[in-house]
Amino acid sequence: MDQRPNVLFLMSDQHRADVAGFAGDSVARTPVLDALAGSGVVFRNAYTPSPICIPARQSLMMGKLPRNCGCRNFGQDIPPGSMTFARVFAQHAYDAVCSGKLHHLGPDQMQGWTRRLAPDAIVGERFVEGRVEAEFARYQPEEGTGKWSNQKEVERAGVGGGPYQRFDRRATSAARDFIEDHFASPFYDRPGRHRPLLLKLSLLQPHYPYLTDEGKFNYYLNRVRTFQEARSDHPVLGRTQSGPDIHATPRDLRRATAAYYGMVETMDAHLGEVFEALRHVGQELDEWIIVYTTDHGEMLGQHGVWEKMQFYEASARVPLIVRWPRRFAPRAVDHNVSLCDLFATLCELCHLPVPPGLDSRSLVPLLSGAKAGFSDEAVSQYGDRVMIKQGHLKYQYYGKDGAEVLFDLGVDPGEFRDGANRPEYRQVMAGFRHRLVELGVTPLIFQA
Repeated sequence: MDQRPNVLFLMSDQHRADVAGFAGDSVARTPVLDALAGSGVVFRNAYTPSPICIPARQSLMMGKLPRNCGCRNFGQDIPPGSMTFARVFAQHAYDAVCSGKLHHLGPDQMQGWTRRLAPDAIVGERFVEGRVEAEFARYQPEEGTGKWSNQKEVERAGVGGGPYQRFDRRATSAARDFIEDHFASPFYDRPGRHRPLLLKLSLLQPHYPYLTDEGKFNYYLNRVRTFQEARSDHPVLGRTQSGPDIHATPRDLRRATAAYYGMVETMDAHLGEVFEALRHVGQELDEWIIVYTTDHGEMLGQHGVWEKMQFYEASARVPLIVRWPRRFAPRAVDHNVSLCDLFATLCELCHLPVPPGLDSRSLVPLLSGAKAGFSDEAVSQYGDRVMIKQGHLKYQYYGKDGAEVLFDLGVDPGEFRDGANRPEYRQVMAGFRHRLVELGVTPLIFQA
């Protein structure tokens, strides 16, 4: 067997799928991602398994939907020793190295990775061994502290930097240093390239707070479009993630959007640094499998809400590029796919066994240009809420939190018209409800 291919897995945080040059945005400056997309396979309808950080990331790592991997809500984590794709790669002699964010809160901060660089390793208080409730109860946050409201996040957006920018610089620098040591190791003449490498760079940007440097801010300020849309009257779709309703001025919205675009550009530049580091030590990038994605999107004020947690396209749809010119010609794929599918895909490409019981489908047929037999479906979950996208139809189930919703993106790409109660979609709705049951959810309409 030929040497197994090296894999470079690039991941950002909260990157809205349409804010990139390759996605058709004429304002965003993303030359690195544009070049990657131009020579790779772009999945235009890729969806997060959950529209919030932790469940999305752990579902991706386990190739299982949130309900099946035990991480359905923010603040949870997968069990120690879980069979992540990093663990499968490590078991088959890969150096499995991650620089940056993994967002584990439990005691197993490695979860299959053999090395972590510049990590976000922290054990959440609920996972502290021998935790004494009475002791933790003594130390409560002061009133007015903690997570800021969306209102405050938007109002403070603009020129500046903070811990997220510093984190990304550290993660990128650590990845570059590792690449030099792994492939060159000039001090001991013992580079580690005799084993295949799975290298992940996982950045925090463009996750809020919305801050960027002055040059990028000035460039984007008078170029970006802002969303001036009313919020839905649906009890969930119309809910902002944090704090009361936002009453931001047009100036506030423009400054926040400009800062977000600047953060996307900064993230793009960090990815370029890693590519340059690999070229510097003599690596031919055409021989690498390269993946780029994010955990979820960003509403950016669309439909009157910010951040994520929604099944709107801006929050649930994600950019996904897979590049390996050795096997796959550049193309765009319109089939609905899930980030869960990356587990089986990477295993097949690297000739590794796929563990049983996954919600992961190999994307290799789609990468090769074949469509026959591939289910055109993507599922996303958060808590008890479920989204099912089939073709251009997107169904959402909210249980006790709110009524069902159906968007037909073929005729309503802006997601303004709910078709759940329209007679022409009655049969479609019945089909989605039965699919819910197959996914382990019994709709309330069946429980009456």
